[in-house]
Amino acid sequence: MKIASRNVNGIRAIIGKWFYDWVKKENPDIICLQEVKSFETQLPPEFRYHMADYDRIRHAWKKPGYSGVATFYKKKLKLISWTSKFESLEHFHEEGRVVETKFQDFTLLNIYFPNGWERADGTEMLSYKLKFYEHFIHYINKLKTNGEKIITCGDFNICHKEIDIARPKENANAIWFLPIERAELDKLAWNNYVDVFRYFYPDTKDHYTWWSHRAGSRARNVWWRLDYFWVSNDVVPYIKKIIHETAVQWSDHCPIVLELNI
Repeated sequence: MKIASRNVNGIRAIIGKWFYDWVKKENPDIICLQEVKSFETQLPPEFRYHMADYDRIRHAWKKPGYSGVATFYKKKLKLISWTSKFESLEHFHEEGRVVETKFQDFTLLNIYFPNGWERADGTEMLSYKLKFYEHFIHYINKLKTNGEKIITCGDFNICHKEIDIARPKENANAIWFLPIERAELDKLAWNNYVDVFRYFYPDTKDHYTWWSHRAGSRARNVWWRLDYFWVSNDVVPYIKKIIHETAVQWSDHCPIVLELNI
């Protein structure tokens, strides 16, 4: 089983550049995309042809050009159920941030977490982000209590440790690296969820998943690890490997790929 995740920063901007060739080459069983930023009617006609092996579930924000997540899964997989809500909390449903899919062996949550920056209208967003995390952790704990194996992937919009960011001292007071944000990922660990990349590579430096378009940061490999697979600890024995596909460009995030013996 191969599950790929990527923040594409607008699917219409990348499908003509890398997406179809990448899907054909990697052949993931499941593809989780964040920041899709489009409605179904805005996709080009050839999209259905190139993605004919997949069914998909989308959760779009009503506001065009923002947010949105989509999960593509091979038609051979048996989808048991899906939802795009945390316990029907409309407050966290409006912005197109969650697609949850239940399969026979695991439950997968594809999430675009709030970034915490001010909104375009100047309203504060950090408290919304922290509340979102609070409900997210409560929700997956409930699923785990019911015996479900949990896989969460996406753009978490938080660097957890100093090793996950190129300039920790310079960004000590920056959104995405604030102690109050990083504590949310500590809570995941305390609740027996595992950051898969750090499980396999606890001391590996200079591995990032997001680079600014400015100042040649990607060429210099200077930036942040914001994209993760976090899994319940009962999933760990099934994991084969995780890869950051840093050579794949056309977005400010790179794909991350998880392989499992499931």
